[in-house]
Formats: sequence, structure tokens, C-alpha cells
Amino acid sequence: MLGWAFTFLVIALVAALLGFGGIAGASAGIAKILFVIFLILFVVAMVARAVKGKPPV
Repeated sequence: MLGWAFTFLVIALVAALLGFGGIAGASAGIAKILFVIFLILFVVAMVARAVKGKPPV
């Protein structure tokens, strides 16, 4: 999932350099959404691991 966010970030940066505002904005928006989803899943995984009694790595 983080790879997808990074991919859309790169697409957004390239599109911004080439002057395609709509594509850059859409790709940046998708990258932000995927990044937030990744962070939420990370926190949920850490809480689940703590509830099971395993120490964080």
C-alpha cells in the first residue's frame, strides 16, 4: 500500500513538472488517501499486537 502511495506521489510530481494540473492534483489526492489508509492500518496492527501481549519490534 505504501508502494502505491509512493507511485502516485511520483506521478503527481512528474505531472506537476510537465504542467498537467488536473492529473497532478488527482495523483496527489490519491497518494494522500493511500498514505492515510496505510497509517491507520499500521496503528491497528500495532494495537492488535499489543493486545496479544507481544512487545513491539
